[in-house]
Amino acid sequence: MLKQSQVDQLQAQTAEMLAQQGILLTPEEHKAIEIADFGLGEIERTGLELITYINTDRYCAKELVLLPYQTCPEHKHPFINATPGKMETFRCRWGRVWLYVEGEPTATIQAHIPTGSEDYYTVFHEIELHPGEQYTIPPDTLHWFQSGTEGAIVSEFSSTSRDEYDIFTDPRIRRQPEIAEA
Repeated sequence: MLKQSQVDQLQAQTAEMLAQQGILLTPEEHKAIEIADFGLGEIERTGLELITYINTDRYCAKELVLLPYQTCPEHKHPFINATPGKMETFRCRWGRVWLYVEGEPTATIQAHIPTGSEDYYTVFHEIELHPGEQYTIPPDTLHWFQSGTEGAIVSEFSSTSRDEYDIFTDPRIRRQPEIAEA
């Protein structure tokens, strides 16, 4: 469980990383930076920081910030009733991102799967994104991603985000972990 002091520090670090790349946040957005540690308690390895600019019943826009070698774990955005899951486009703004999706596995991947979580990573078709490059992930597609040595900033443009319905390969993951007061 993250402590509030950790959340505050990560929010400040995230806002600074964004500002260094010319992406400025309002005070309200700064306070709304989400720290997603997925309930694993290893934010430096598995997690990400994000700000949601808008999320309506039609579309969504976010900035995803990853610390060096930070990994967003394998998951998919499933159909909800008769509605397709989220389709998302990742556009790398800064740093380098290795994105893994369903498809022909890459012979040797560049990412480092978090130790102890190897069983929960099953797709290894690698797409390397550099600043200005983007990739669109169809609904209901398993995927995961990791930043390089500097960390990364990725803009996400998508259909409606319904994070509470995401299906993670790792059964230990909780999408909305609790935060300790101290």
